[in-house]
Amino acid sequence: MTWLPDVHQAPFADAPVALFVPAPADGVLPDGFFSTSNLPTYVRLESGWQAPIRPRMDCAIIRRDQELETTEPRRVRRGDLVLTALDEHGNEGVVVSTDGFLGGSRGANEFQFMGTEVSRERPVNYEDLARRLQDERNRGGYVLWITGPALVHSRARNDFEWLIRQGYVQAVLAGNAVAVHDIEAAIYGTTLGMDNSGRPTPGGHGTHMRAINAVRRAGSIDAAVRAGLVTSGIMYALVTEDIPYVLAGSIRDDGPLPEVITDSLLAQDAMREHTVQATGAVFVATALHAIAVGNMLPAFHTHTDDGRPEPLMTICVDQTEFVVNKLKDRGTHQAFGVVTNAQDFMHILRMYLDKC
Repeated sequence: MTWLPDVHQAPFADAPVALFVPAPADGVLPDGFFSTSNLPTYVRLESGWQAPIRPRMDCAIIRRDQELETTEPRRVRRGDLVLTALDEHGNEGVVVSTDGFLGGSRGANEFQFMGTEVSRERPVNYEDLARRLQDERNRGGYVLWITGPALVHSRARNDFEWLIRQGYVQAVLAGNAVAVHDIEAAIYGTTLGMDNSGRPTPGGHGTHMRAINAVRRAGSIDAAVRAGLVTSGIMYALVTEDIPYVLAGSIRDDGPLPEVITDSLLAQDAMREHTVQATGAVFVATALHAIAVGNMLPAFHTHTDDGRPEPLMTICVDQTEFVVNKLKDRGTHQAFGVVTNAQDFMHILRMYLDKC
């Protein structure tokens, strides 16, 4: 079921039918193409108003018969019918809805960059965060966790494993390092050669490489778990609980582990299949992955009983304001910033969830 606003009222009522123009070549959009935001968008066809599927920012909208899809420009093929419009207020058959999806900010140009500010002096309402996560779990929501290796180094690993087993995690999007250091901790009891107290161990600089080698010898992370090589931690919990994960590679990766997707576009495609299902997202201690996934996330989701758009719960946790502000500045204006370290956040959140 697709929910639509009252199309008999302005700015919908007098809007013309939108114009679609064939793409001139593979991966090339026609002049005047409509560039999407992460806000609810409605397009007028001859048959009436329609909301495109798979919404995200910085894309185009293509038409296939009576279905509209938000598509990355690299996926557009010559002859695809591409929406053209520069106006977002109905004058060209396109309306972008801002009500309730801007995190409290409004301006003349509603979807904008460099718009909001976060302070470490703002108190964190863990009771509310715990309640919202529990609500998502209880209603069958799909909450993504986007994590950096600091979550493992900071001794938040056990807390994350607990959240996975309690049903608060529906998918994990991360990089090679998160899995490597988690598996290193499972096999050798260290992360980057550091023990639980943060002290270096003799020969510890190579321990993560030994962990990678052990998994590669086993053939995969899944095989290492099934063989009893990895018996605790984040990856162990994901495999044994059958929770999907995407490990996106980077140029600086060691190894990498067998499951790491080293083609960045293939990694984006794999991550996108989870962002289109998301009803919530929690970013913990990762700048690059937070911004990457944030650019794929709409500010809303329609996984509701009647398809009505609802704000997508987005929480960004980092020890500095920089990462939270950078995420917001890159368009993820709905993100709620928590300025603290990963260990404290995960431990306190678990404590409140355990009380629920």
